[in-house]
Amino acid sequence: MHNLFKAISLSYKNSPVEIREMVAFDETLSKRLLGMIEEYADISEALIISTCNRTEVYYSSADDQYETILKLIGMVKGIDHISKYKKYFTNIDEHDAAVRHLFNVSLGLEAQVVGDLQIINQIKTSYQWAADQNIVGPFLHRLLHTIFFTNKRVVQETAFRDGAASVSYATVELVDELTTAHEQPNILVLGLGEIGEDVARNLEHITDKKVVICNRSIDKAKVLAEELGYGVIPFEERNNAILEADVIISSVRVDSPLVTKDTFNESPVLSHKYLFDLSIPRSIAEDIEEVNGLLLYNIDGIQTKASQALEKRMASIPDVKAIISEAIVEFGQWSKEMEVSPVINKLKNALEEIRQTEIARHLKKASENETELVDKVTKNMMQKIIKLPVLQLRAACQRGEADSLIEVLNDLFNLENQSEKIKP
Repeated sequence: MHNLFKAISLSYKNSPVEIREMVAFDETLSKRLLGMIEEYADISEALIISTCNRTEVYYSSADDQYETILKLIGMVKGIDHISKYKKYFTNIDEHDAAVRHLFNVSLGLEAQVVGDLQIINQIKTSYQWAADQNIVGPFLHRLLHTIFFTNKRVVQETAFRDGAASVSYATVELVDELTTAHEQPNILVLGLGEIGEDVARNLEHITDKKVVICNRSIDKAKVLAEELGYGVIPFEERNNAILEADVIISSVRVDSPLVTKDTFNESPVLSHKYLFDLSIPRSIAEDIEEVNGLLLYNIDGIQTKASQALEKRMASIPDVKAIISEAIVEFGQWSKEMEVSPVINKLKNALEEIRQTEIARHLKKASENETELVDKVTKNMMQKIIKLPVLQLRAACQRGEADSLIEVLNDLFNLENQSEKIKP
């Protein structure tokens, strides 16, 4: 099991957004790919992570399955000649590098926004999908739970997850704070450029809200709305939506403000409206707050808040890396011991078989009390006899010298023909 873990990665670091969109996987496609990997690739465990910034396949196999998995990705996504896109994929075929990469991705060190708050939940979802397909074994179970525990340490012991470090997430965080008194705030997202789309996706973290998106390209708005369960309105009808919304988030590219005081001329503002202008040039008039009830937040203030959070996160990176290194060492020790676990089980079974055979041969005429006493004594003897070989085997494993000791035990007790399953 040790030294078998590998990964295939495509991320924002080496691929444009259109390529990332092309190989993105939802739950249905992820499970389909996992099923095909299990059937056609020589692997024992697998995990697929797919977000807007990356698609990655992690797997355990004695052999490099890069080419096979790449072909299966092409089949599931309906991509002809997937090899044309090979340059966008990174093959991580070294065990320790793949383990560390999954740690770094899960904890947000590899995220586009360092310390991304969403990624750990996305990893948990991916883990659940793989578990549903019964393609997660002892190695991945232990690795992922070690990562989840390490994430808790990072949250508790560092400032790496403090504050919102991106403009979009800082905006959503502020919207959430400002609308606590609203039972279900009506939120309008104007414009679906990079920031607008990111805001729309991050709004999922506000539990109870009604979101409508409005974009010049209504087709793009419909695709995103269907994915996220939001409403859509045509761009020409935006004014009505602005008047109805409690929160307006605008990132539309315009030469002059799109939302002005005139927008509210014929409709008095009966309660507070919160306007967020994330556009450059600005798409909401600077004097909009002259209308009673309107509060404006512009990109500079939000960017300052995000930058301060990002600085704290960047300063925490050495501490995060130290925590990860500690976790990897501990996991590595467990992983090495897993190598010898089958040998230990076989050795226990071999000795138990000898014990039971001798008891059956010599206690045919013994009373029930005598049999129970001998059984108890010989069990205790076996436990003491096996203790030292097990300790020596585990110690040899930590030194990387287990192979020779395993070979001796195999020869002495013919363990090759012994079952791993512990006998009662």
